[in-house]
Amino acid sequence: MELSPQLLSALDRSLTAWPTKSLARAVSTLSARYRAGEAPRTGGFTESTLDVAAYAAYRLPATYAAIAAVFEEVSTRLTGFVPRSLLDVGAGPGTTMWAAIQTWPQIEEITLLERDPHMASWGQLLTSYYPESVLSKARWRPIDIASPWQESPRDLVVASYVLGELPESRRAPLVSTLWKHTVGSLIVVEPGTPEGFRRIVMARQVLIDLGASLVAPCPHQAKCPSDWCHFSERVARSRVHRQAKGATLAYEDEKFSYLAVSRTPGHPITGRVIRHPEIGKGHVNLSLCTPTGLIQETVTRKERERFRAARHVAWGGEFPPTPTPPA
Repeated sequence: MELSPQLLSALDRSLTAWPTKSLARAVSTLSARYRAGEAPRTGGFTESTLDVAAYAAYRLPATYAAIAAVFEEVSTRLTGFVPRSLLDVGAGPGTTMWAAIQTWPQIEEITLLERDPHMASWGQLLTSYYPESVLSKARWRPIDIASPWQESPRDLVVASYVLGELPESRRAPLVSTLWKHTVGSLIVVEPGTPEGFRRIVMARQVLIDLGASLVAPCPHQAKCPSDWCHFSERVARSRVHRQAKGATLAYEDEKFSYLAVSRTPGHPITGRVIRHPEIGKGHVNLSLCTPTGLIQETVTRKERERFRAARHVAWGGEFPPTPTPPA
């Protein structure tokens, strides 16, 4: 996964304004907070624009990759879904909207709720490089989503990496509020940790109880049988990104858990690959979540078509694959 060319350019231009050493120190501090289990984005405790620059260098590319991967999956499962409006709840610097317009360029109205003024200012800086884009016309609202809030319903509603920033008592009410504001599809993304997955399971049950249809990643609406379901997306690092993180590799892997629901059912999922496939000589071992629960399946060379498909399916993919539905 690569950032969209526009976002990559905007991010690099915004980060090059900072001395490399100052940015690297700020990234190191943020990295230590993240590894210690604090909020995956700044969560409103930024004290300066440098703090937000550090977040943009340290976390923005990875969160973009996760969100973009989820959007791609949703567009596959909901082929008739063409959102015109987006509501990003707990928007940070607006990462979600950049990924959304890559998947759904038809989006023409964007509203972002973000309490942190430094985050909102950075998000507006990024979009200022493209004044004619729908991004630059996005409406930013300084709302604390931990408190009651009200907006008009939107086609696509997204809350990415925000549930963990809230007190536990406010998480389920927020999920209910998100669904109330959803006309078409709601997407929730959390870090791919056991704690992040538990928050996704909570949101899943709340939304099922409210009558939502699960779109992805789940192949069923029964009780979740997994104790930890997460996925991974690899994102390319730019030169500025590597310098800020003191990194040598040209990529990094972002692990995430997610849930996508809709007002209308999506295309059925035959089975979801929930671990890296184990490819052996003449066989492939798959860990699958299916409509009937978790199973371990071994596909051998004797099953020629299934074996070919199993060798090419990736962690997070569908197996057995279904034909691509018509648009």
